[in-house]
Amino acid sequence: MRDYYEILGVAKDADGDAIKRSYRKLALQFHPDKNGGNKDADDSFREATEAYEVLRDPQKRAAFDRYGHAGVRGSGGGAGAYGGFNFSDALDIFMRDFGGFGVDDLFGGRGGAGGGRGRAARKGADMRVRLPLTFEEVATGVRKTLRIERLDACGTCTGTGAAEGSTPVRCATCGGAGEVQRVQRSFLGQLVSVMPCPECGGDGQRIEKLCTECGGRGVRPGTTNIDVSVPAGVSSGDYLTLRGQGNAGMRGGPRGDILVVLEVEEDARFTRDGADLIYDLAITFSQAALGTEIDVPLVGAPNMRVKIAAGTQSGRVLRLRAKGLPHLQGPGRGDLLVRVIVWTPTDLTSEQQQLFKKMSQIETAPPAPGEHESGRGFWSKFKEAITGTG
Repeated sequence: MRDYYEILGVAKDADGDAIKRSYRKLALQFHPDKNGGNKDADDSFREATEAYEVLRDPQKRAAFDRYGHAGVRGSGGGAGAYGGFNFSDALDIFMRDFGGFGVDDLFGGRGGAGGGRGRAARKGADMRVRLPLTFEEVATGVRKTLRIERLDACGTCTGTGAAEGSTPVRCATCGGAGEVQRVQRSFLGQLVSVMPCPECGGDGQRIEKLCTECGGRGVRPGTTNIDVSVPAGVSSGDYLTLRGQGNAGMRGGPRGDILVVLEVEEDARFTRDGADLIYDLAITFSQAALGTEIDVPLVGAPNMRVKIAAGTQSGRVLRLRAKGLPHLQGPGRGDLLVRVIVWTPTDLTSEQQQLFKKMSQIETAPPAPGEHESGRGFWSKFKEAITGTG
């Protein structure tokens, strides 16, 4: 199979918005309602949708980046020659993310992707839930249990909506299609429009005796616990898709999905830059001048002792390799960048004032800009620390 990034025409570091924009463009180009059932267009539509479904999900994308198609087999994408990912799945995914305005609005008419099908069994609505995470959980990955309130199939009517001992009957007006055609004459000729059946409301069937427990909807509110496995290295705004675990569909329809939106709580000690972390280490004049050893905090691990060389200037950056957060889309970890800040005391005791006055009489004047390493400026040194140059 082709590389998913190649299919969507995006770079491997493309963000979620770029992936979504590229997929939408391809999906509109190859959508079956626009191509009249052309097999090549259908295959391209399905291929683009499969690529989008993998790359939009951080967990699947990380597995694909690391192991290729083998890493996402059996997870809703990449199962070789579309195994486990059929054309109906592709249509459902497109309508899930871009169907708020309807296929009719996209293409100006109804085509083969659902026209003439009854809607008695409707897919349940998707759900979106928040999942807060700590830095420590991001560093190691975590398994969480979510308490979800969702719609479940009614236990009395088993989701049919019909009272015990009765069954829904096909609508005589639309013949079970859920739609009727209306023909109007104008100076342009006959205009044919399709609308939901007024008799059954577009369901394609009628329930003559409603279930007293659910009122004919076929669903009832319920709660359940769902386990979620969050990979290490995720960021705020990433989300996981729990396929088929959302609300139950009305009249026995399949469940929708649950989108778990991840929200990483900030750690006041660090500034995050992808997998890299930045930590400001404040030291005293004497520690900077004489050198010292100080403990630096790590995420998800014991503190690490670092050596501050004698004569260290404020703004120096120490790189602790592989002491940052794990890379989500690849092996290894980022780095911890320790910015050394020489702290100037604001409230001196009389004894400290006397000592500083004595030191001012014997200390060496600082060099002019350009005569010392510090004259290069903090950001130039910080850039060198990040890029490893210099």
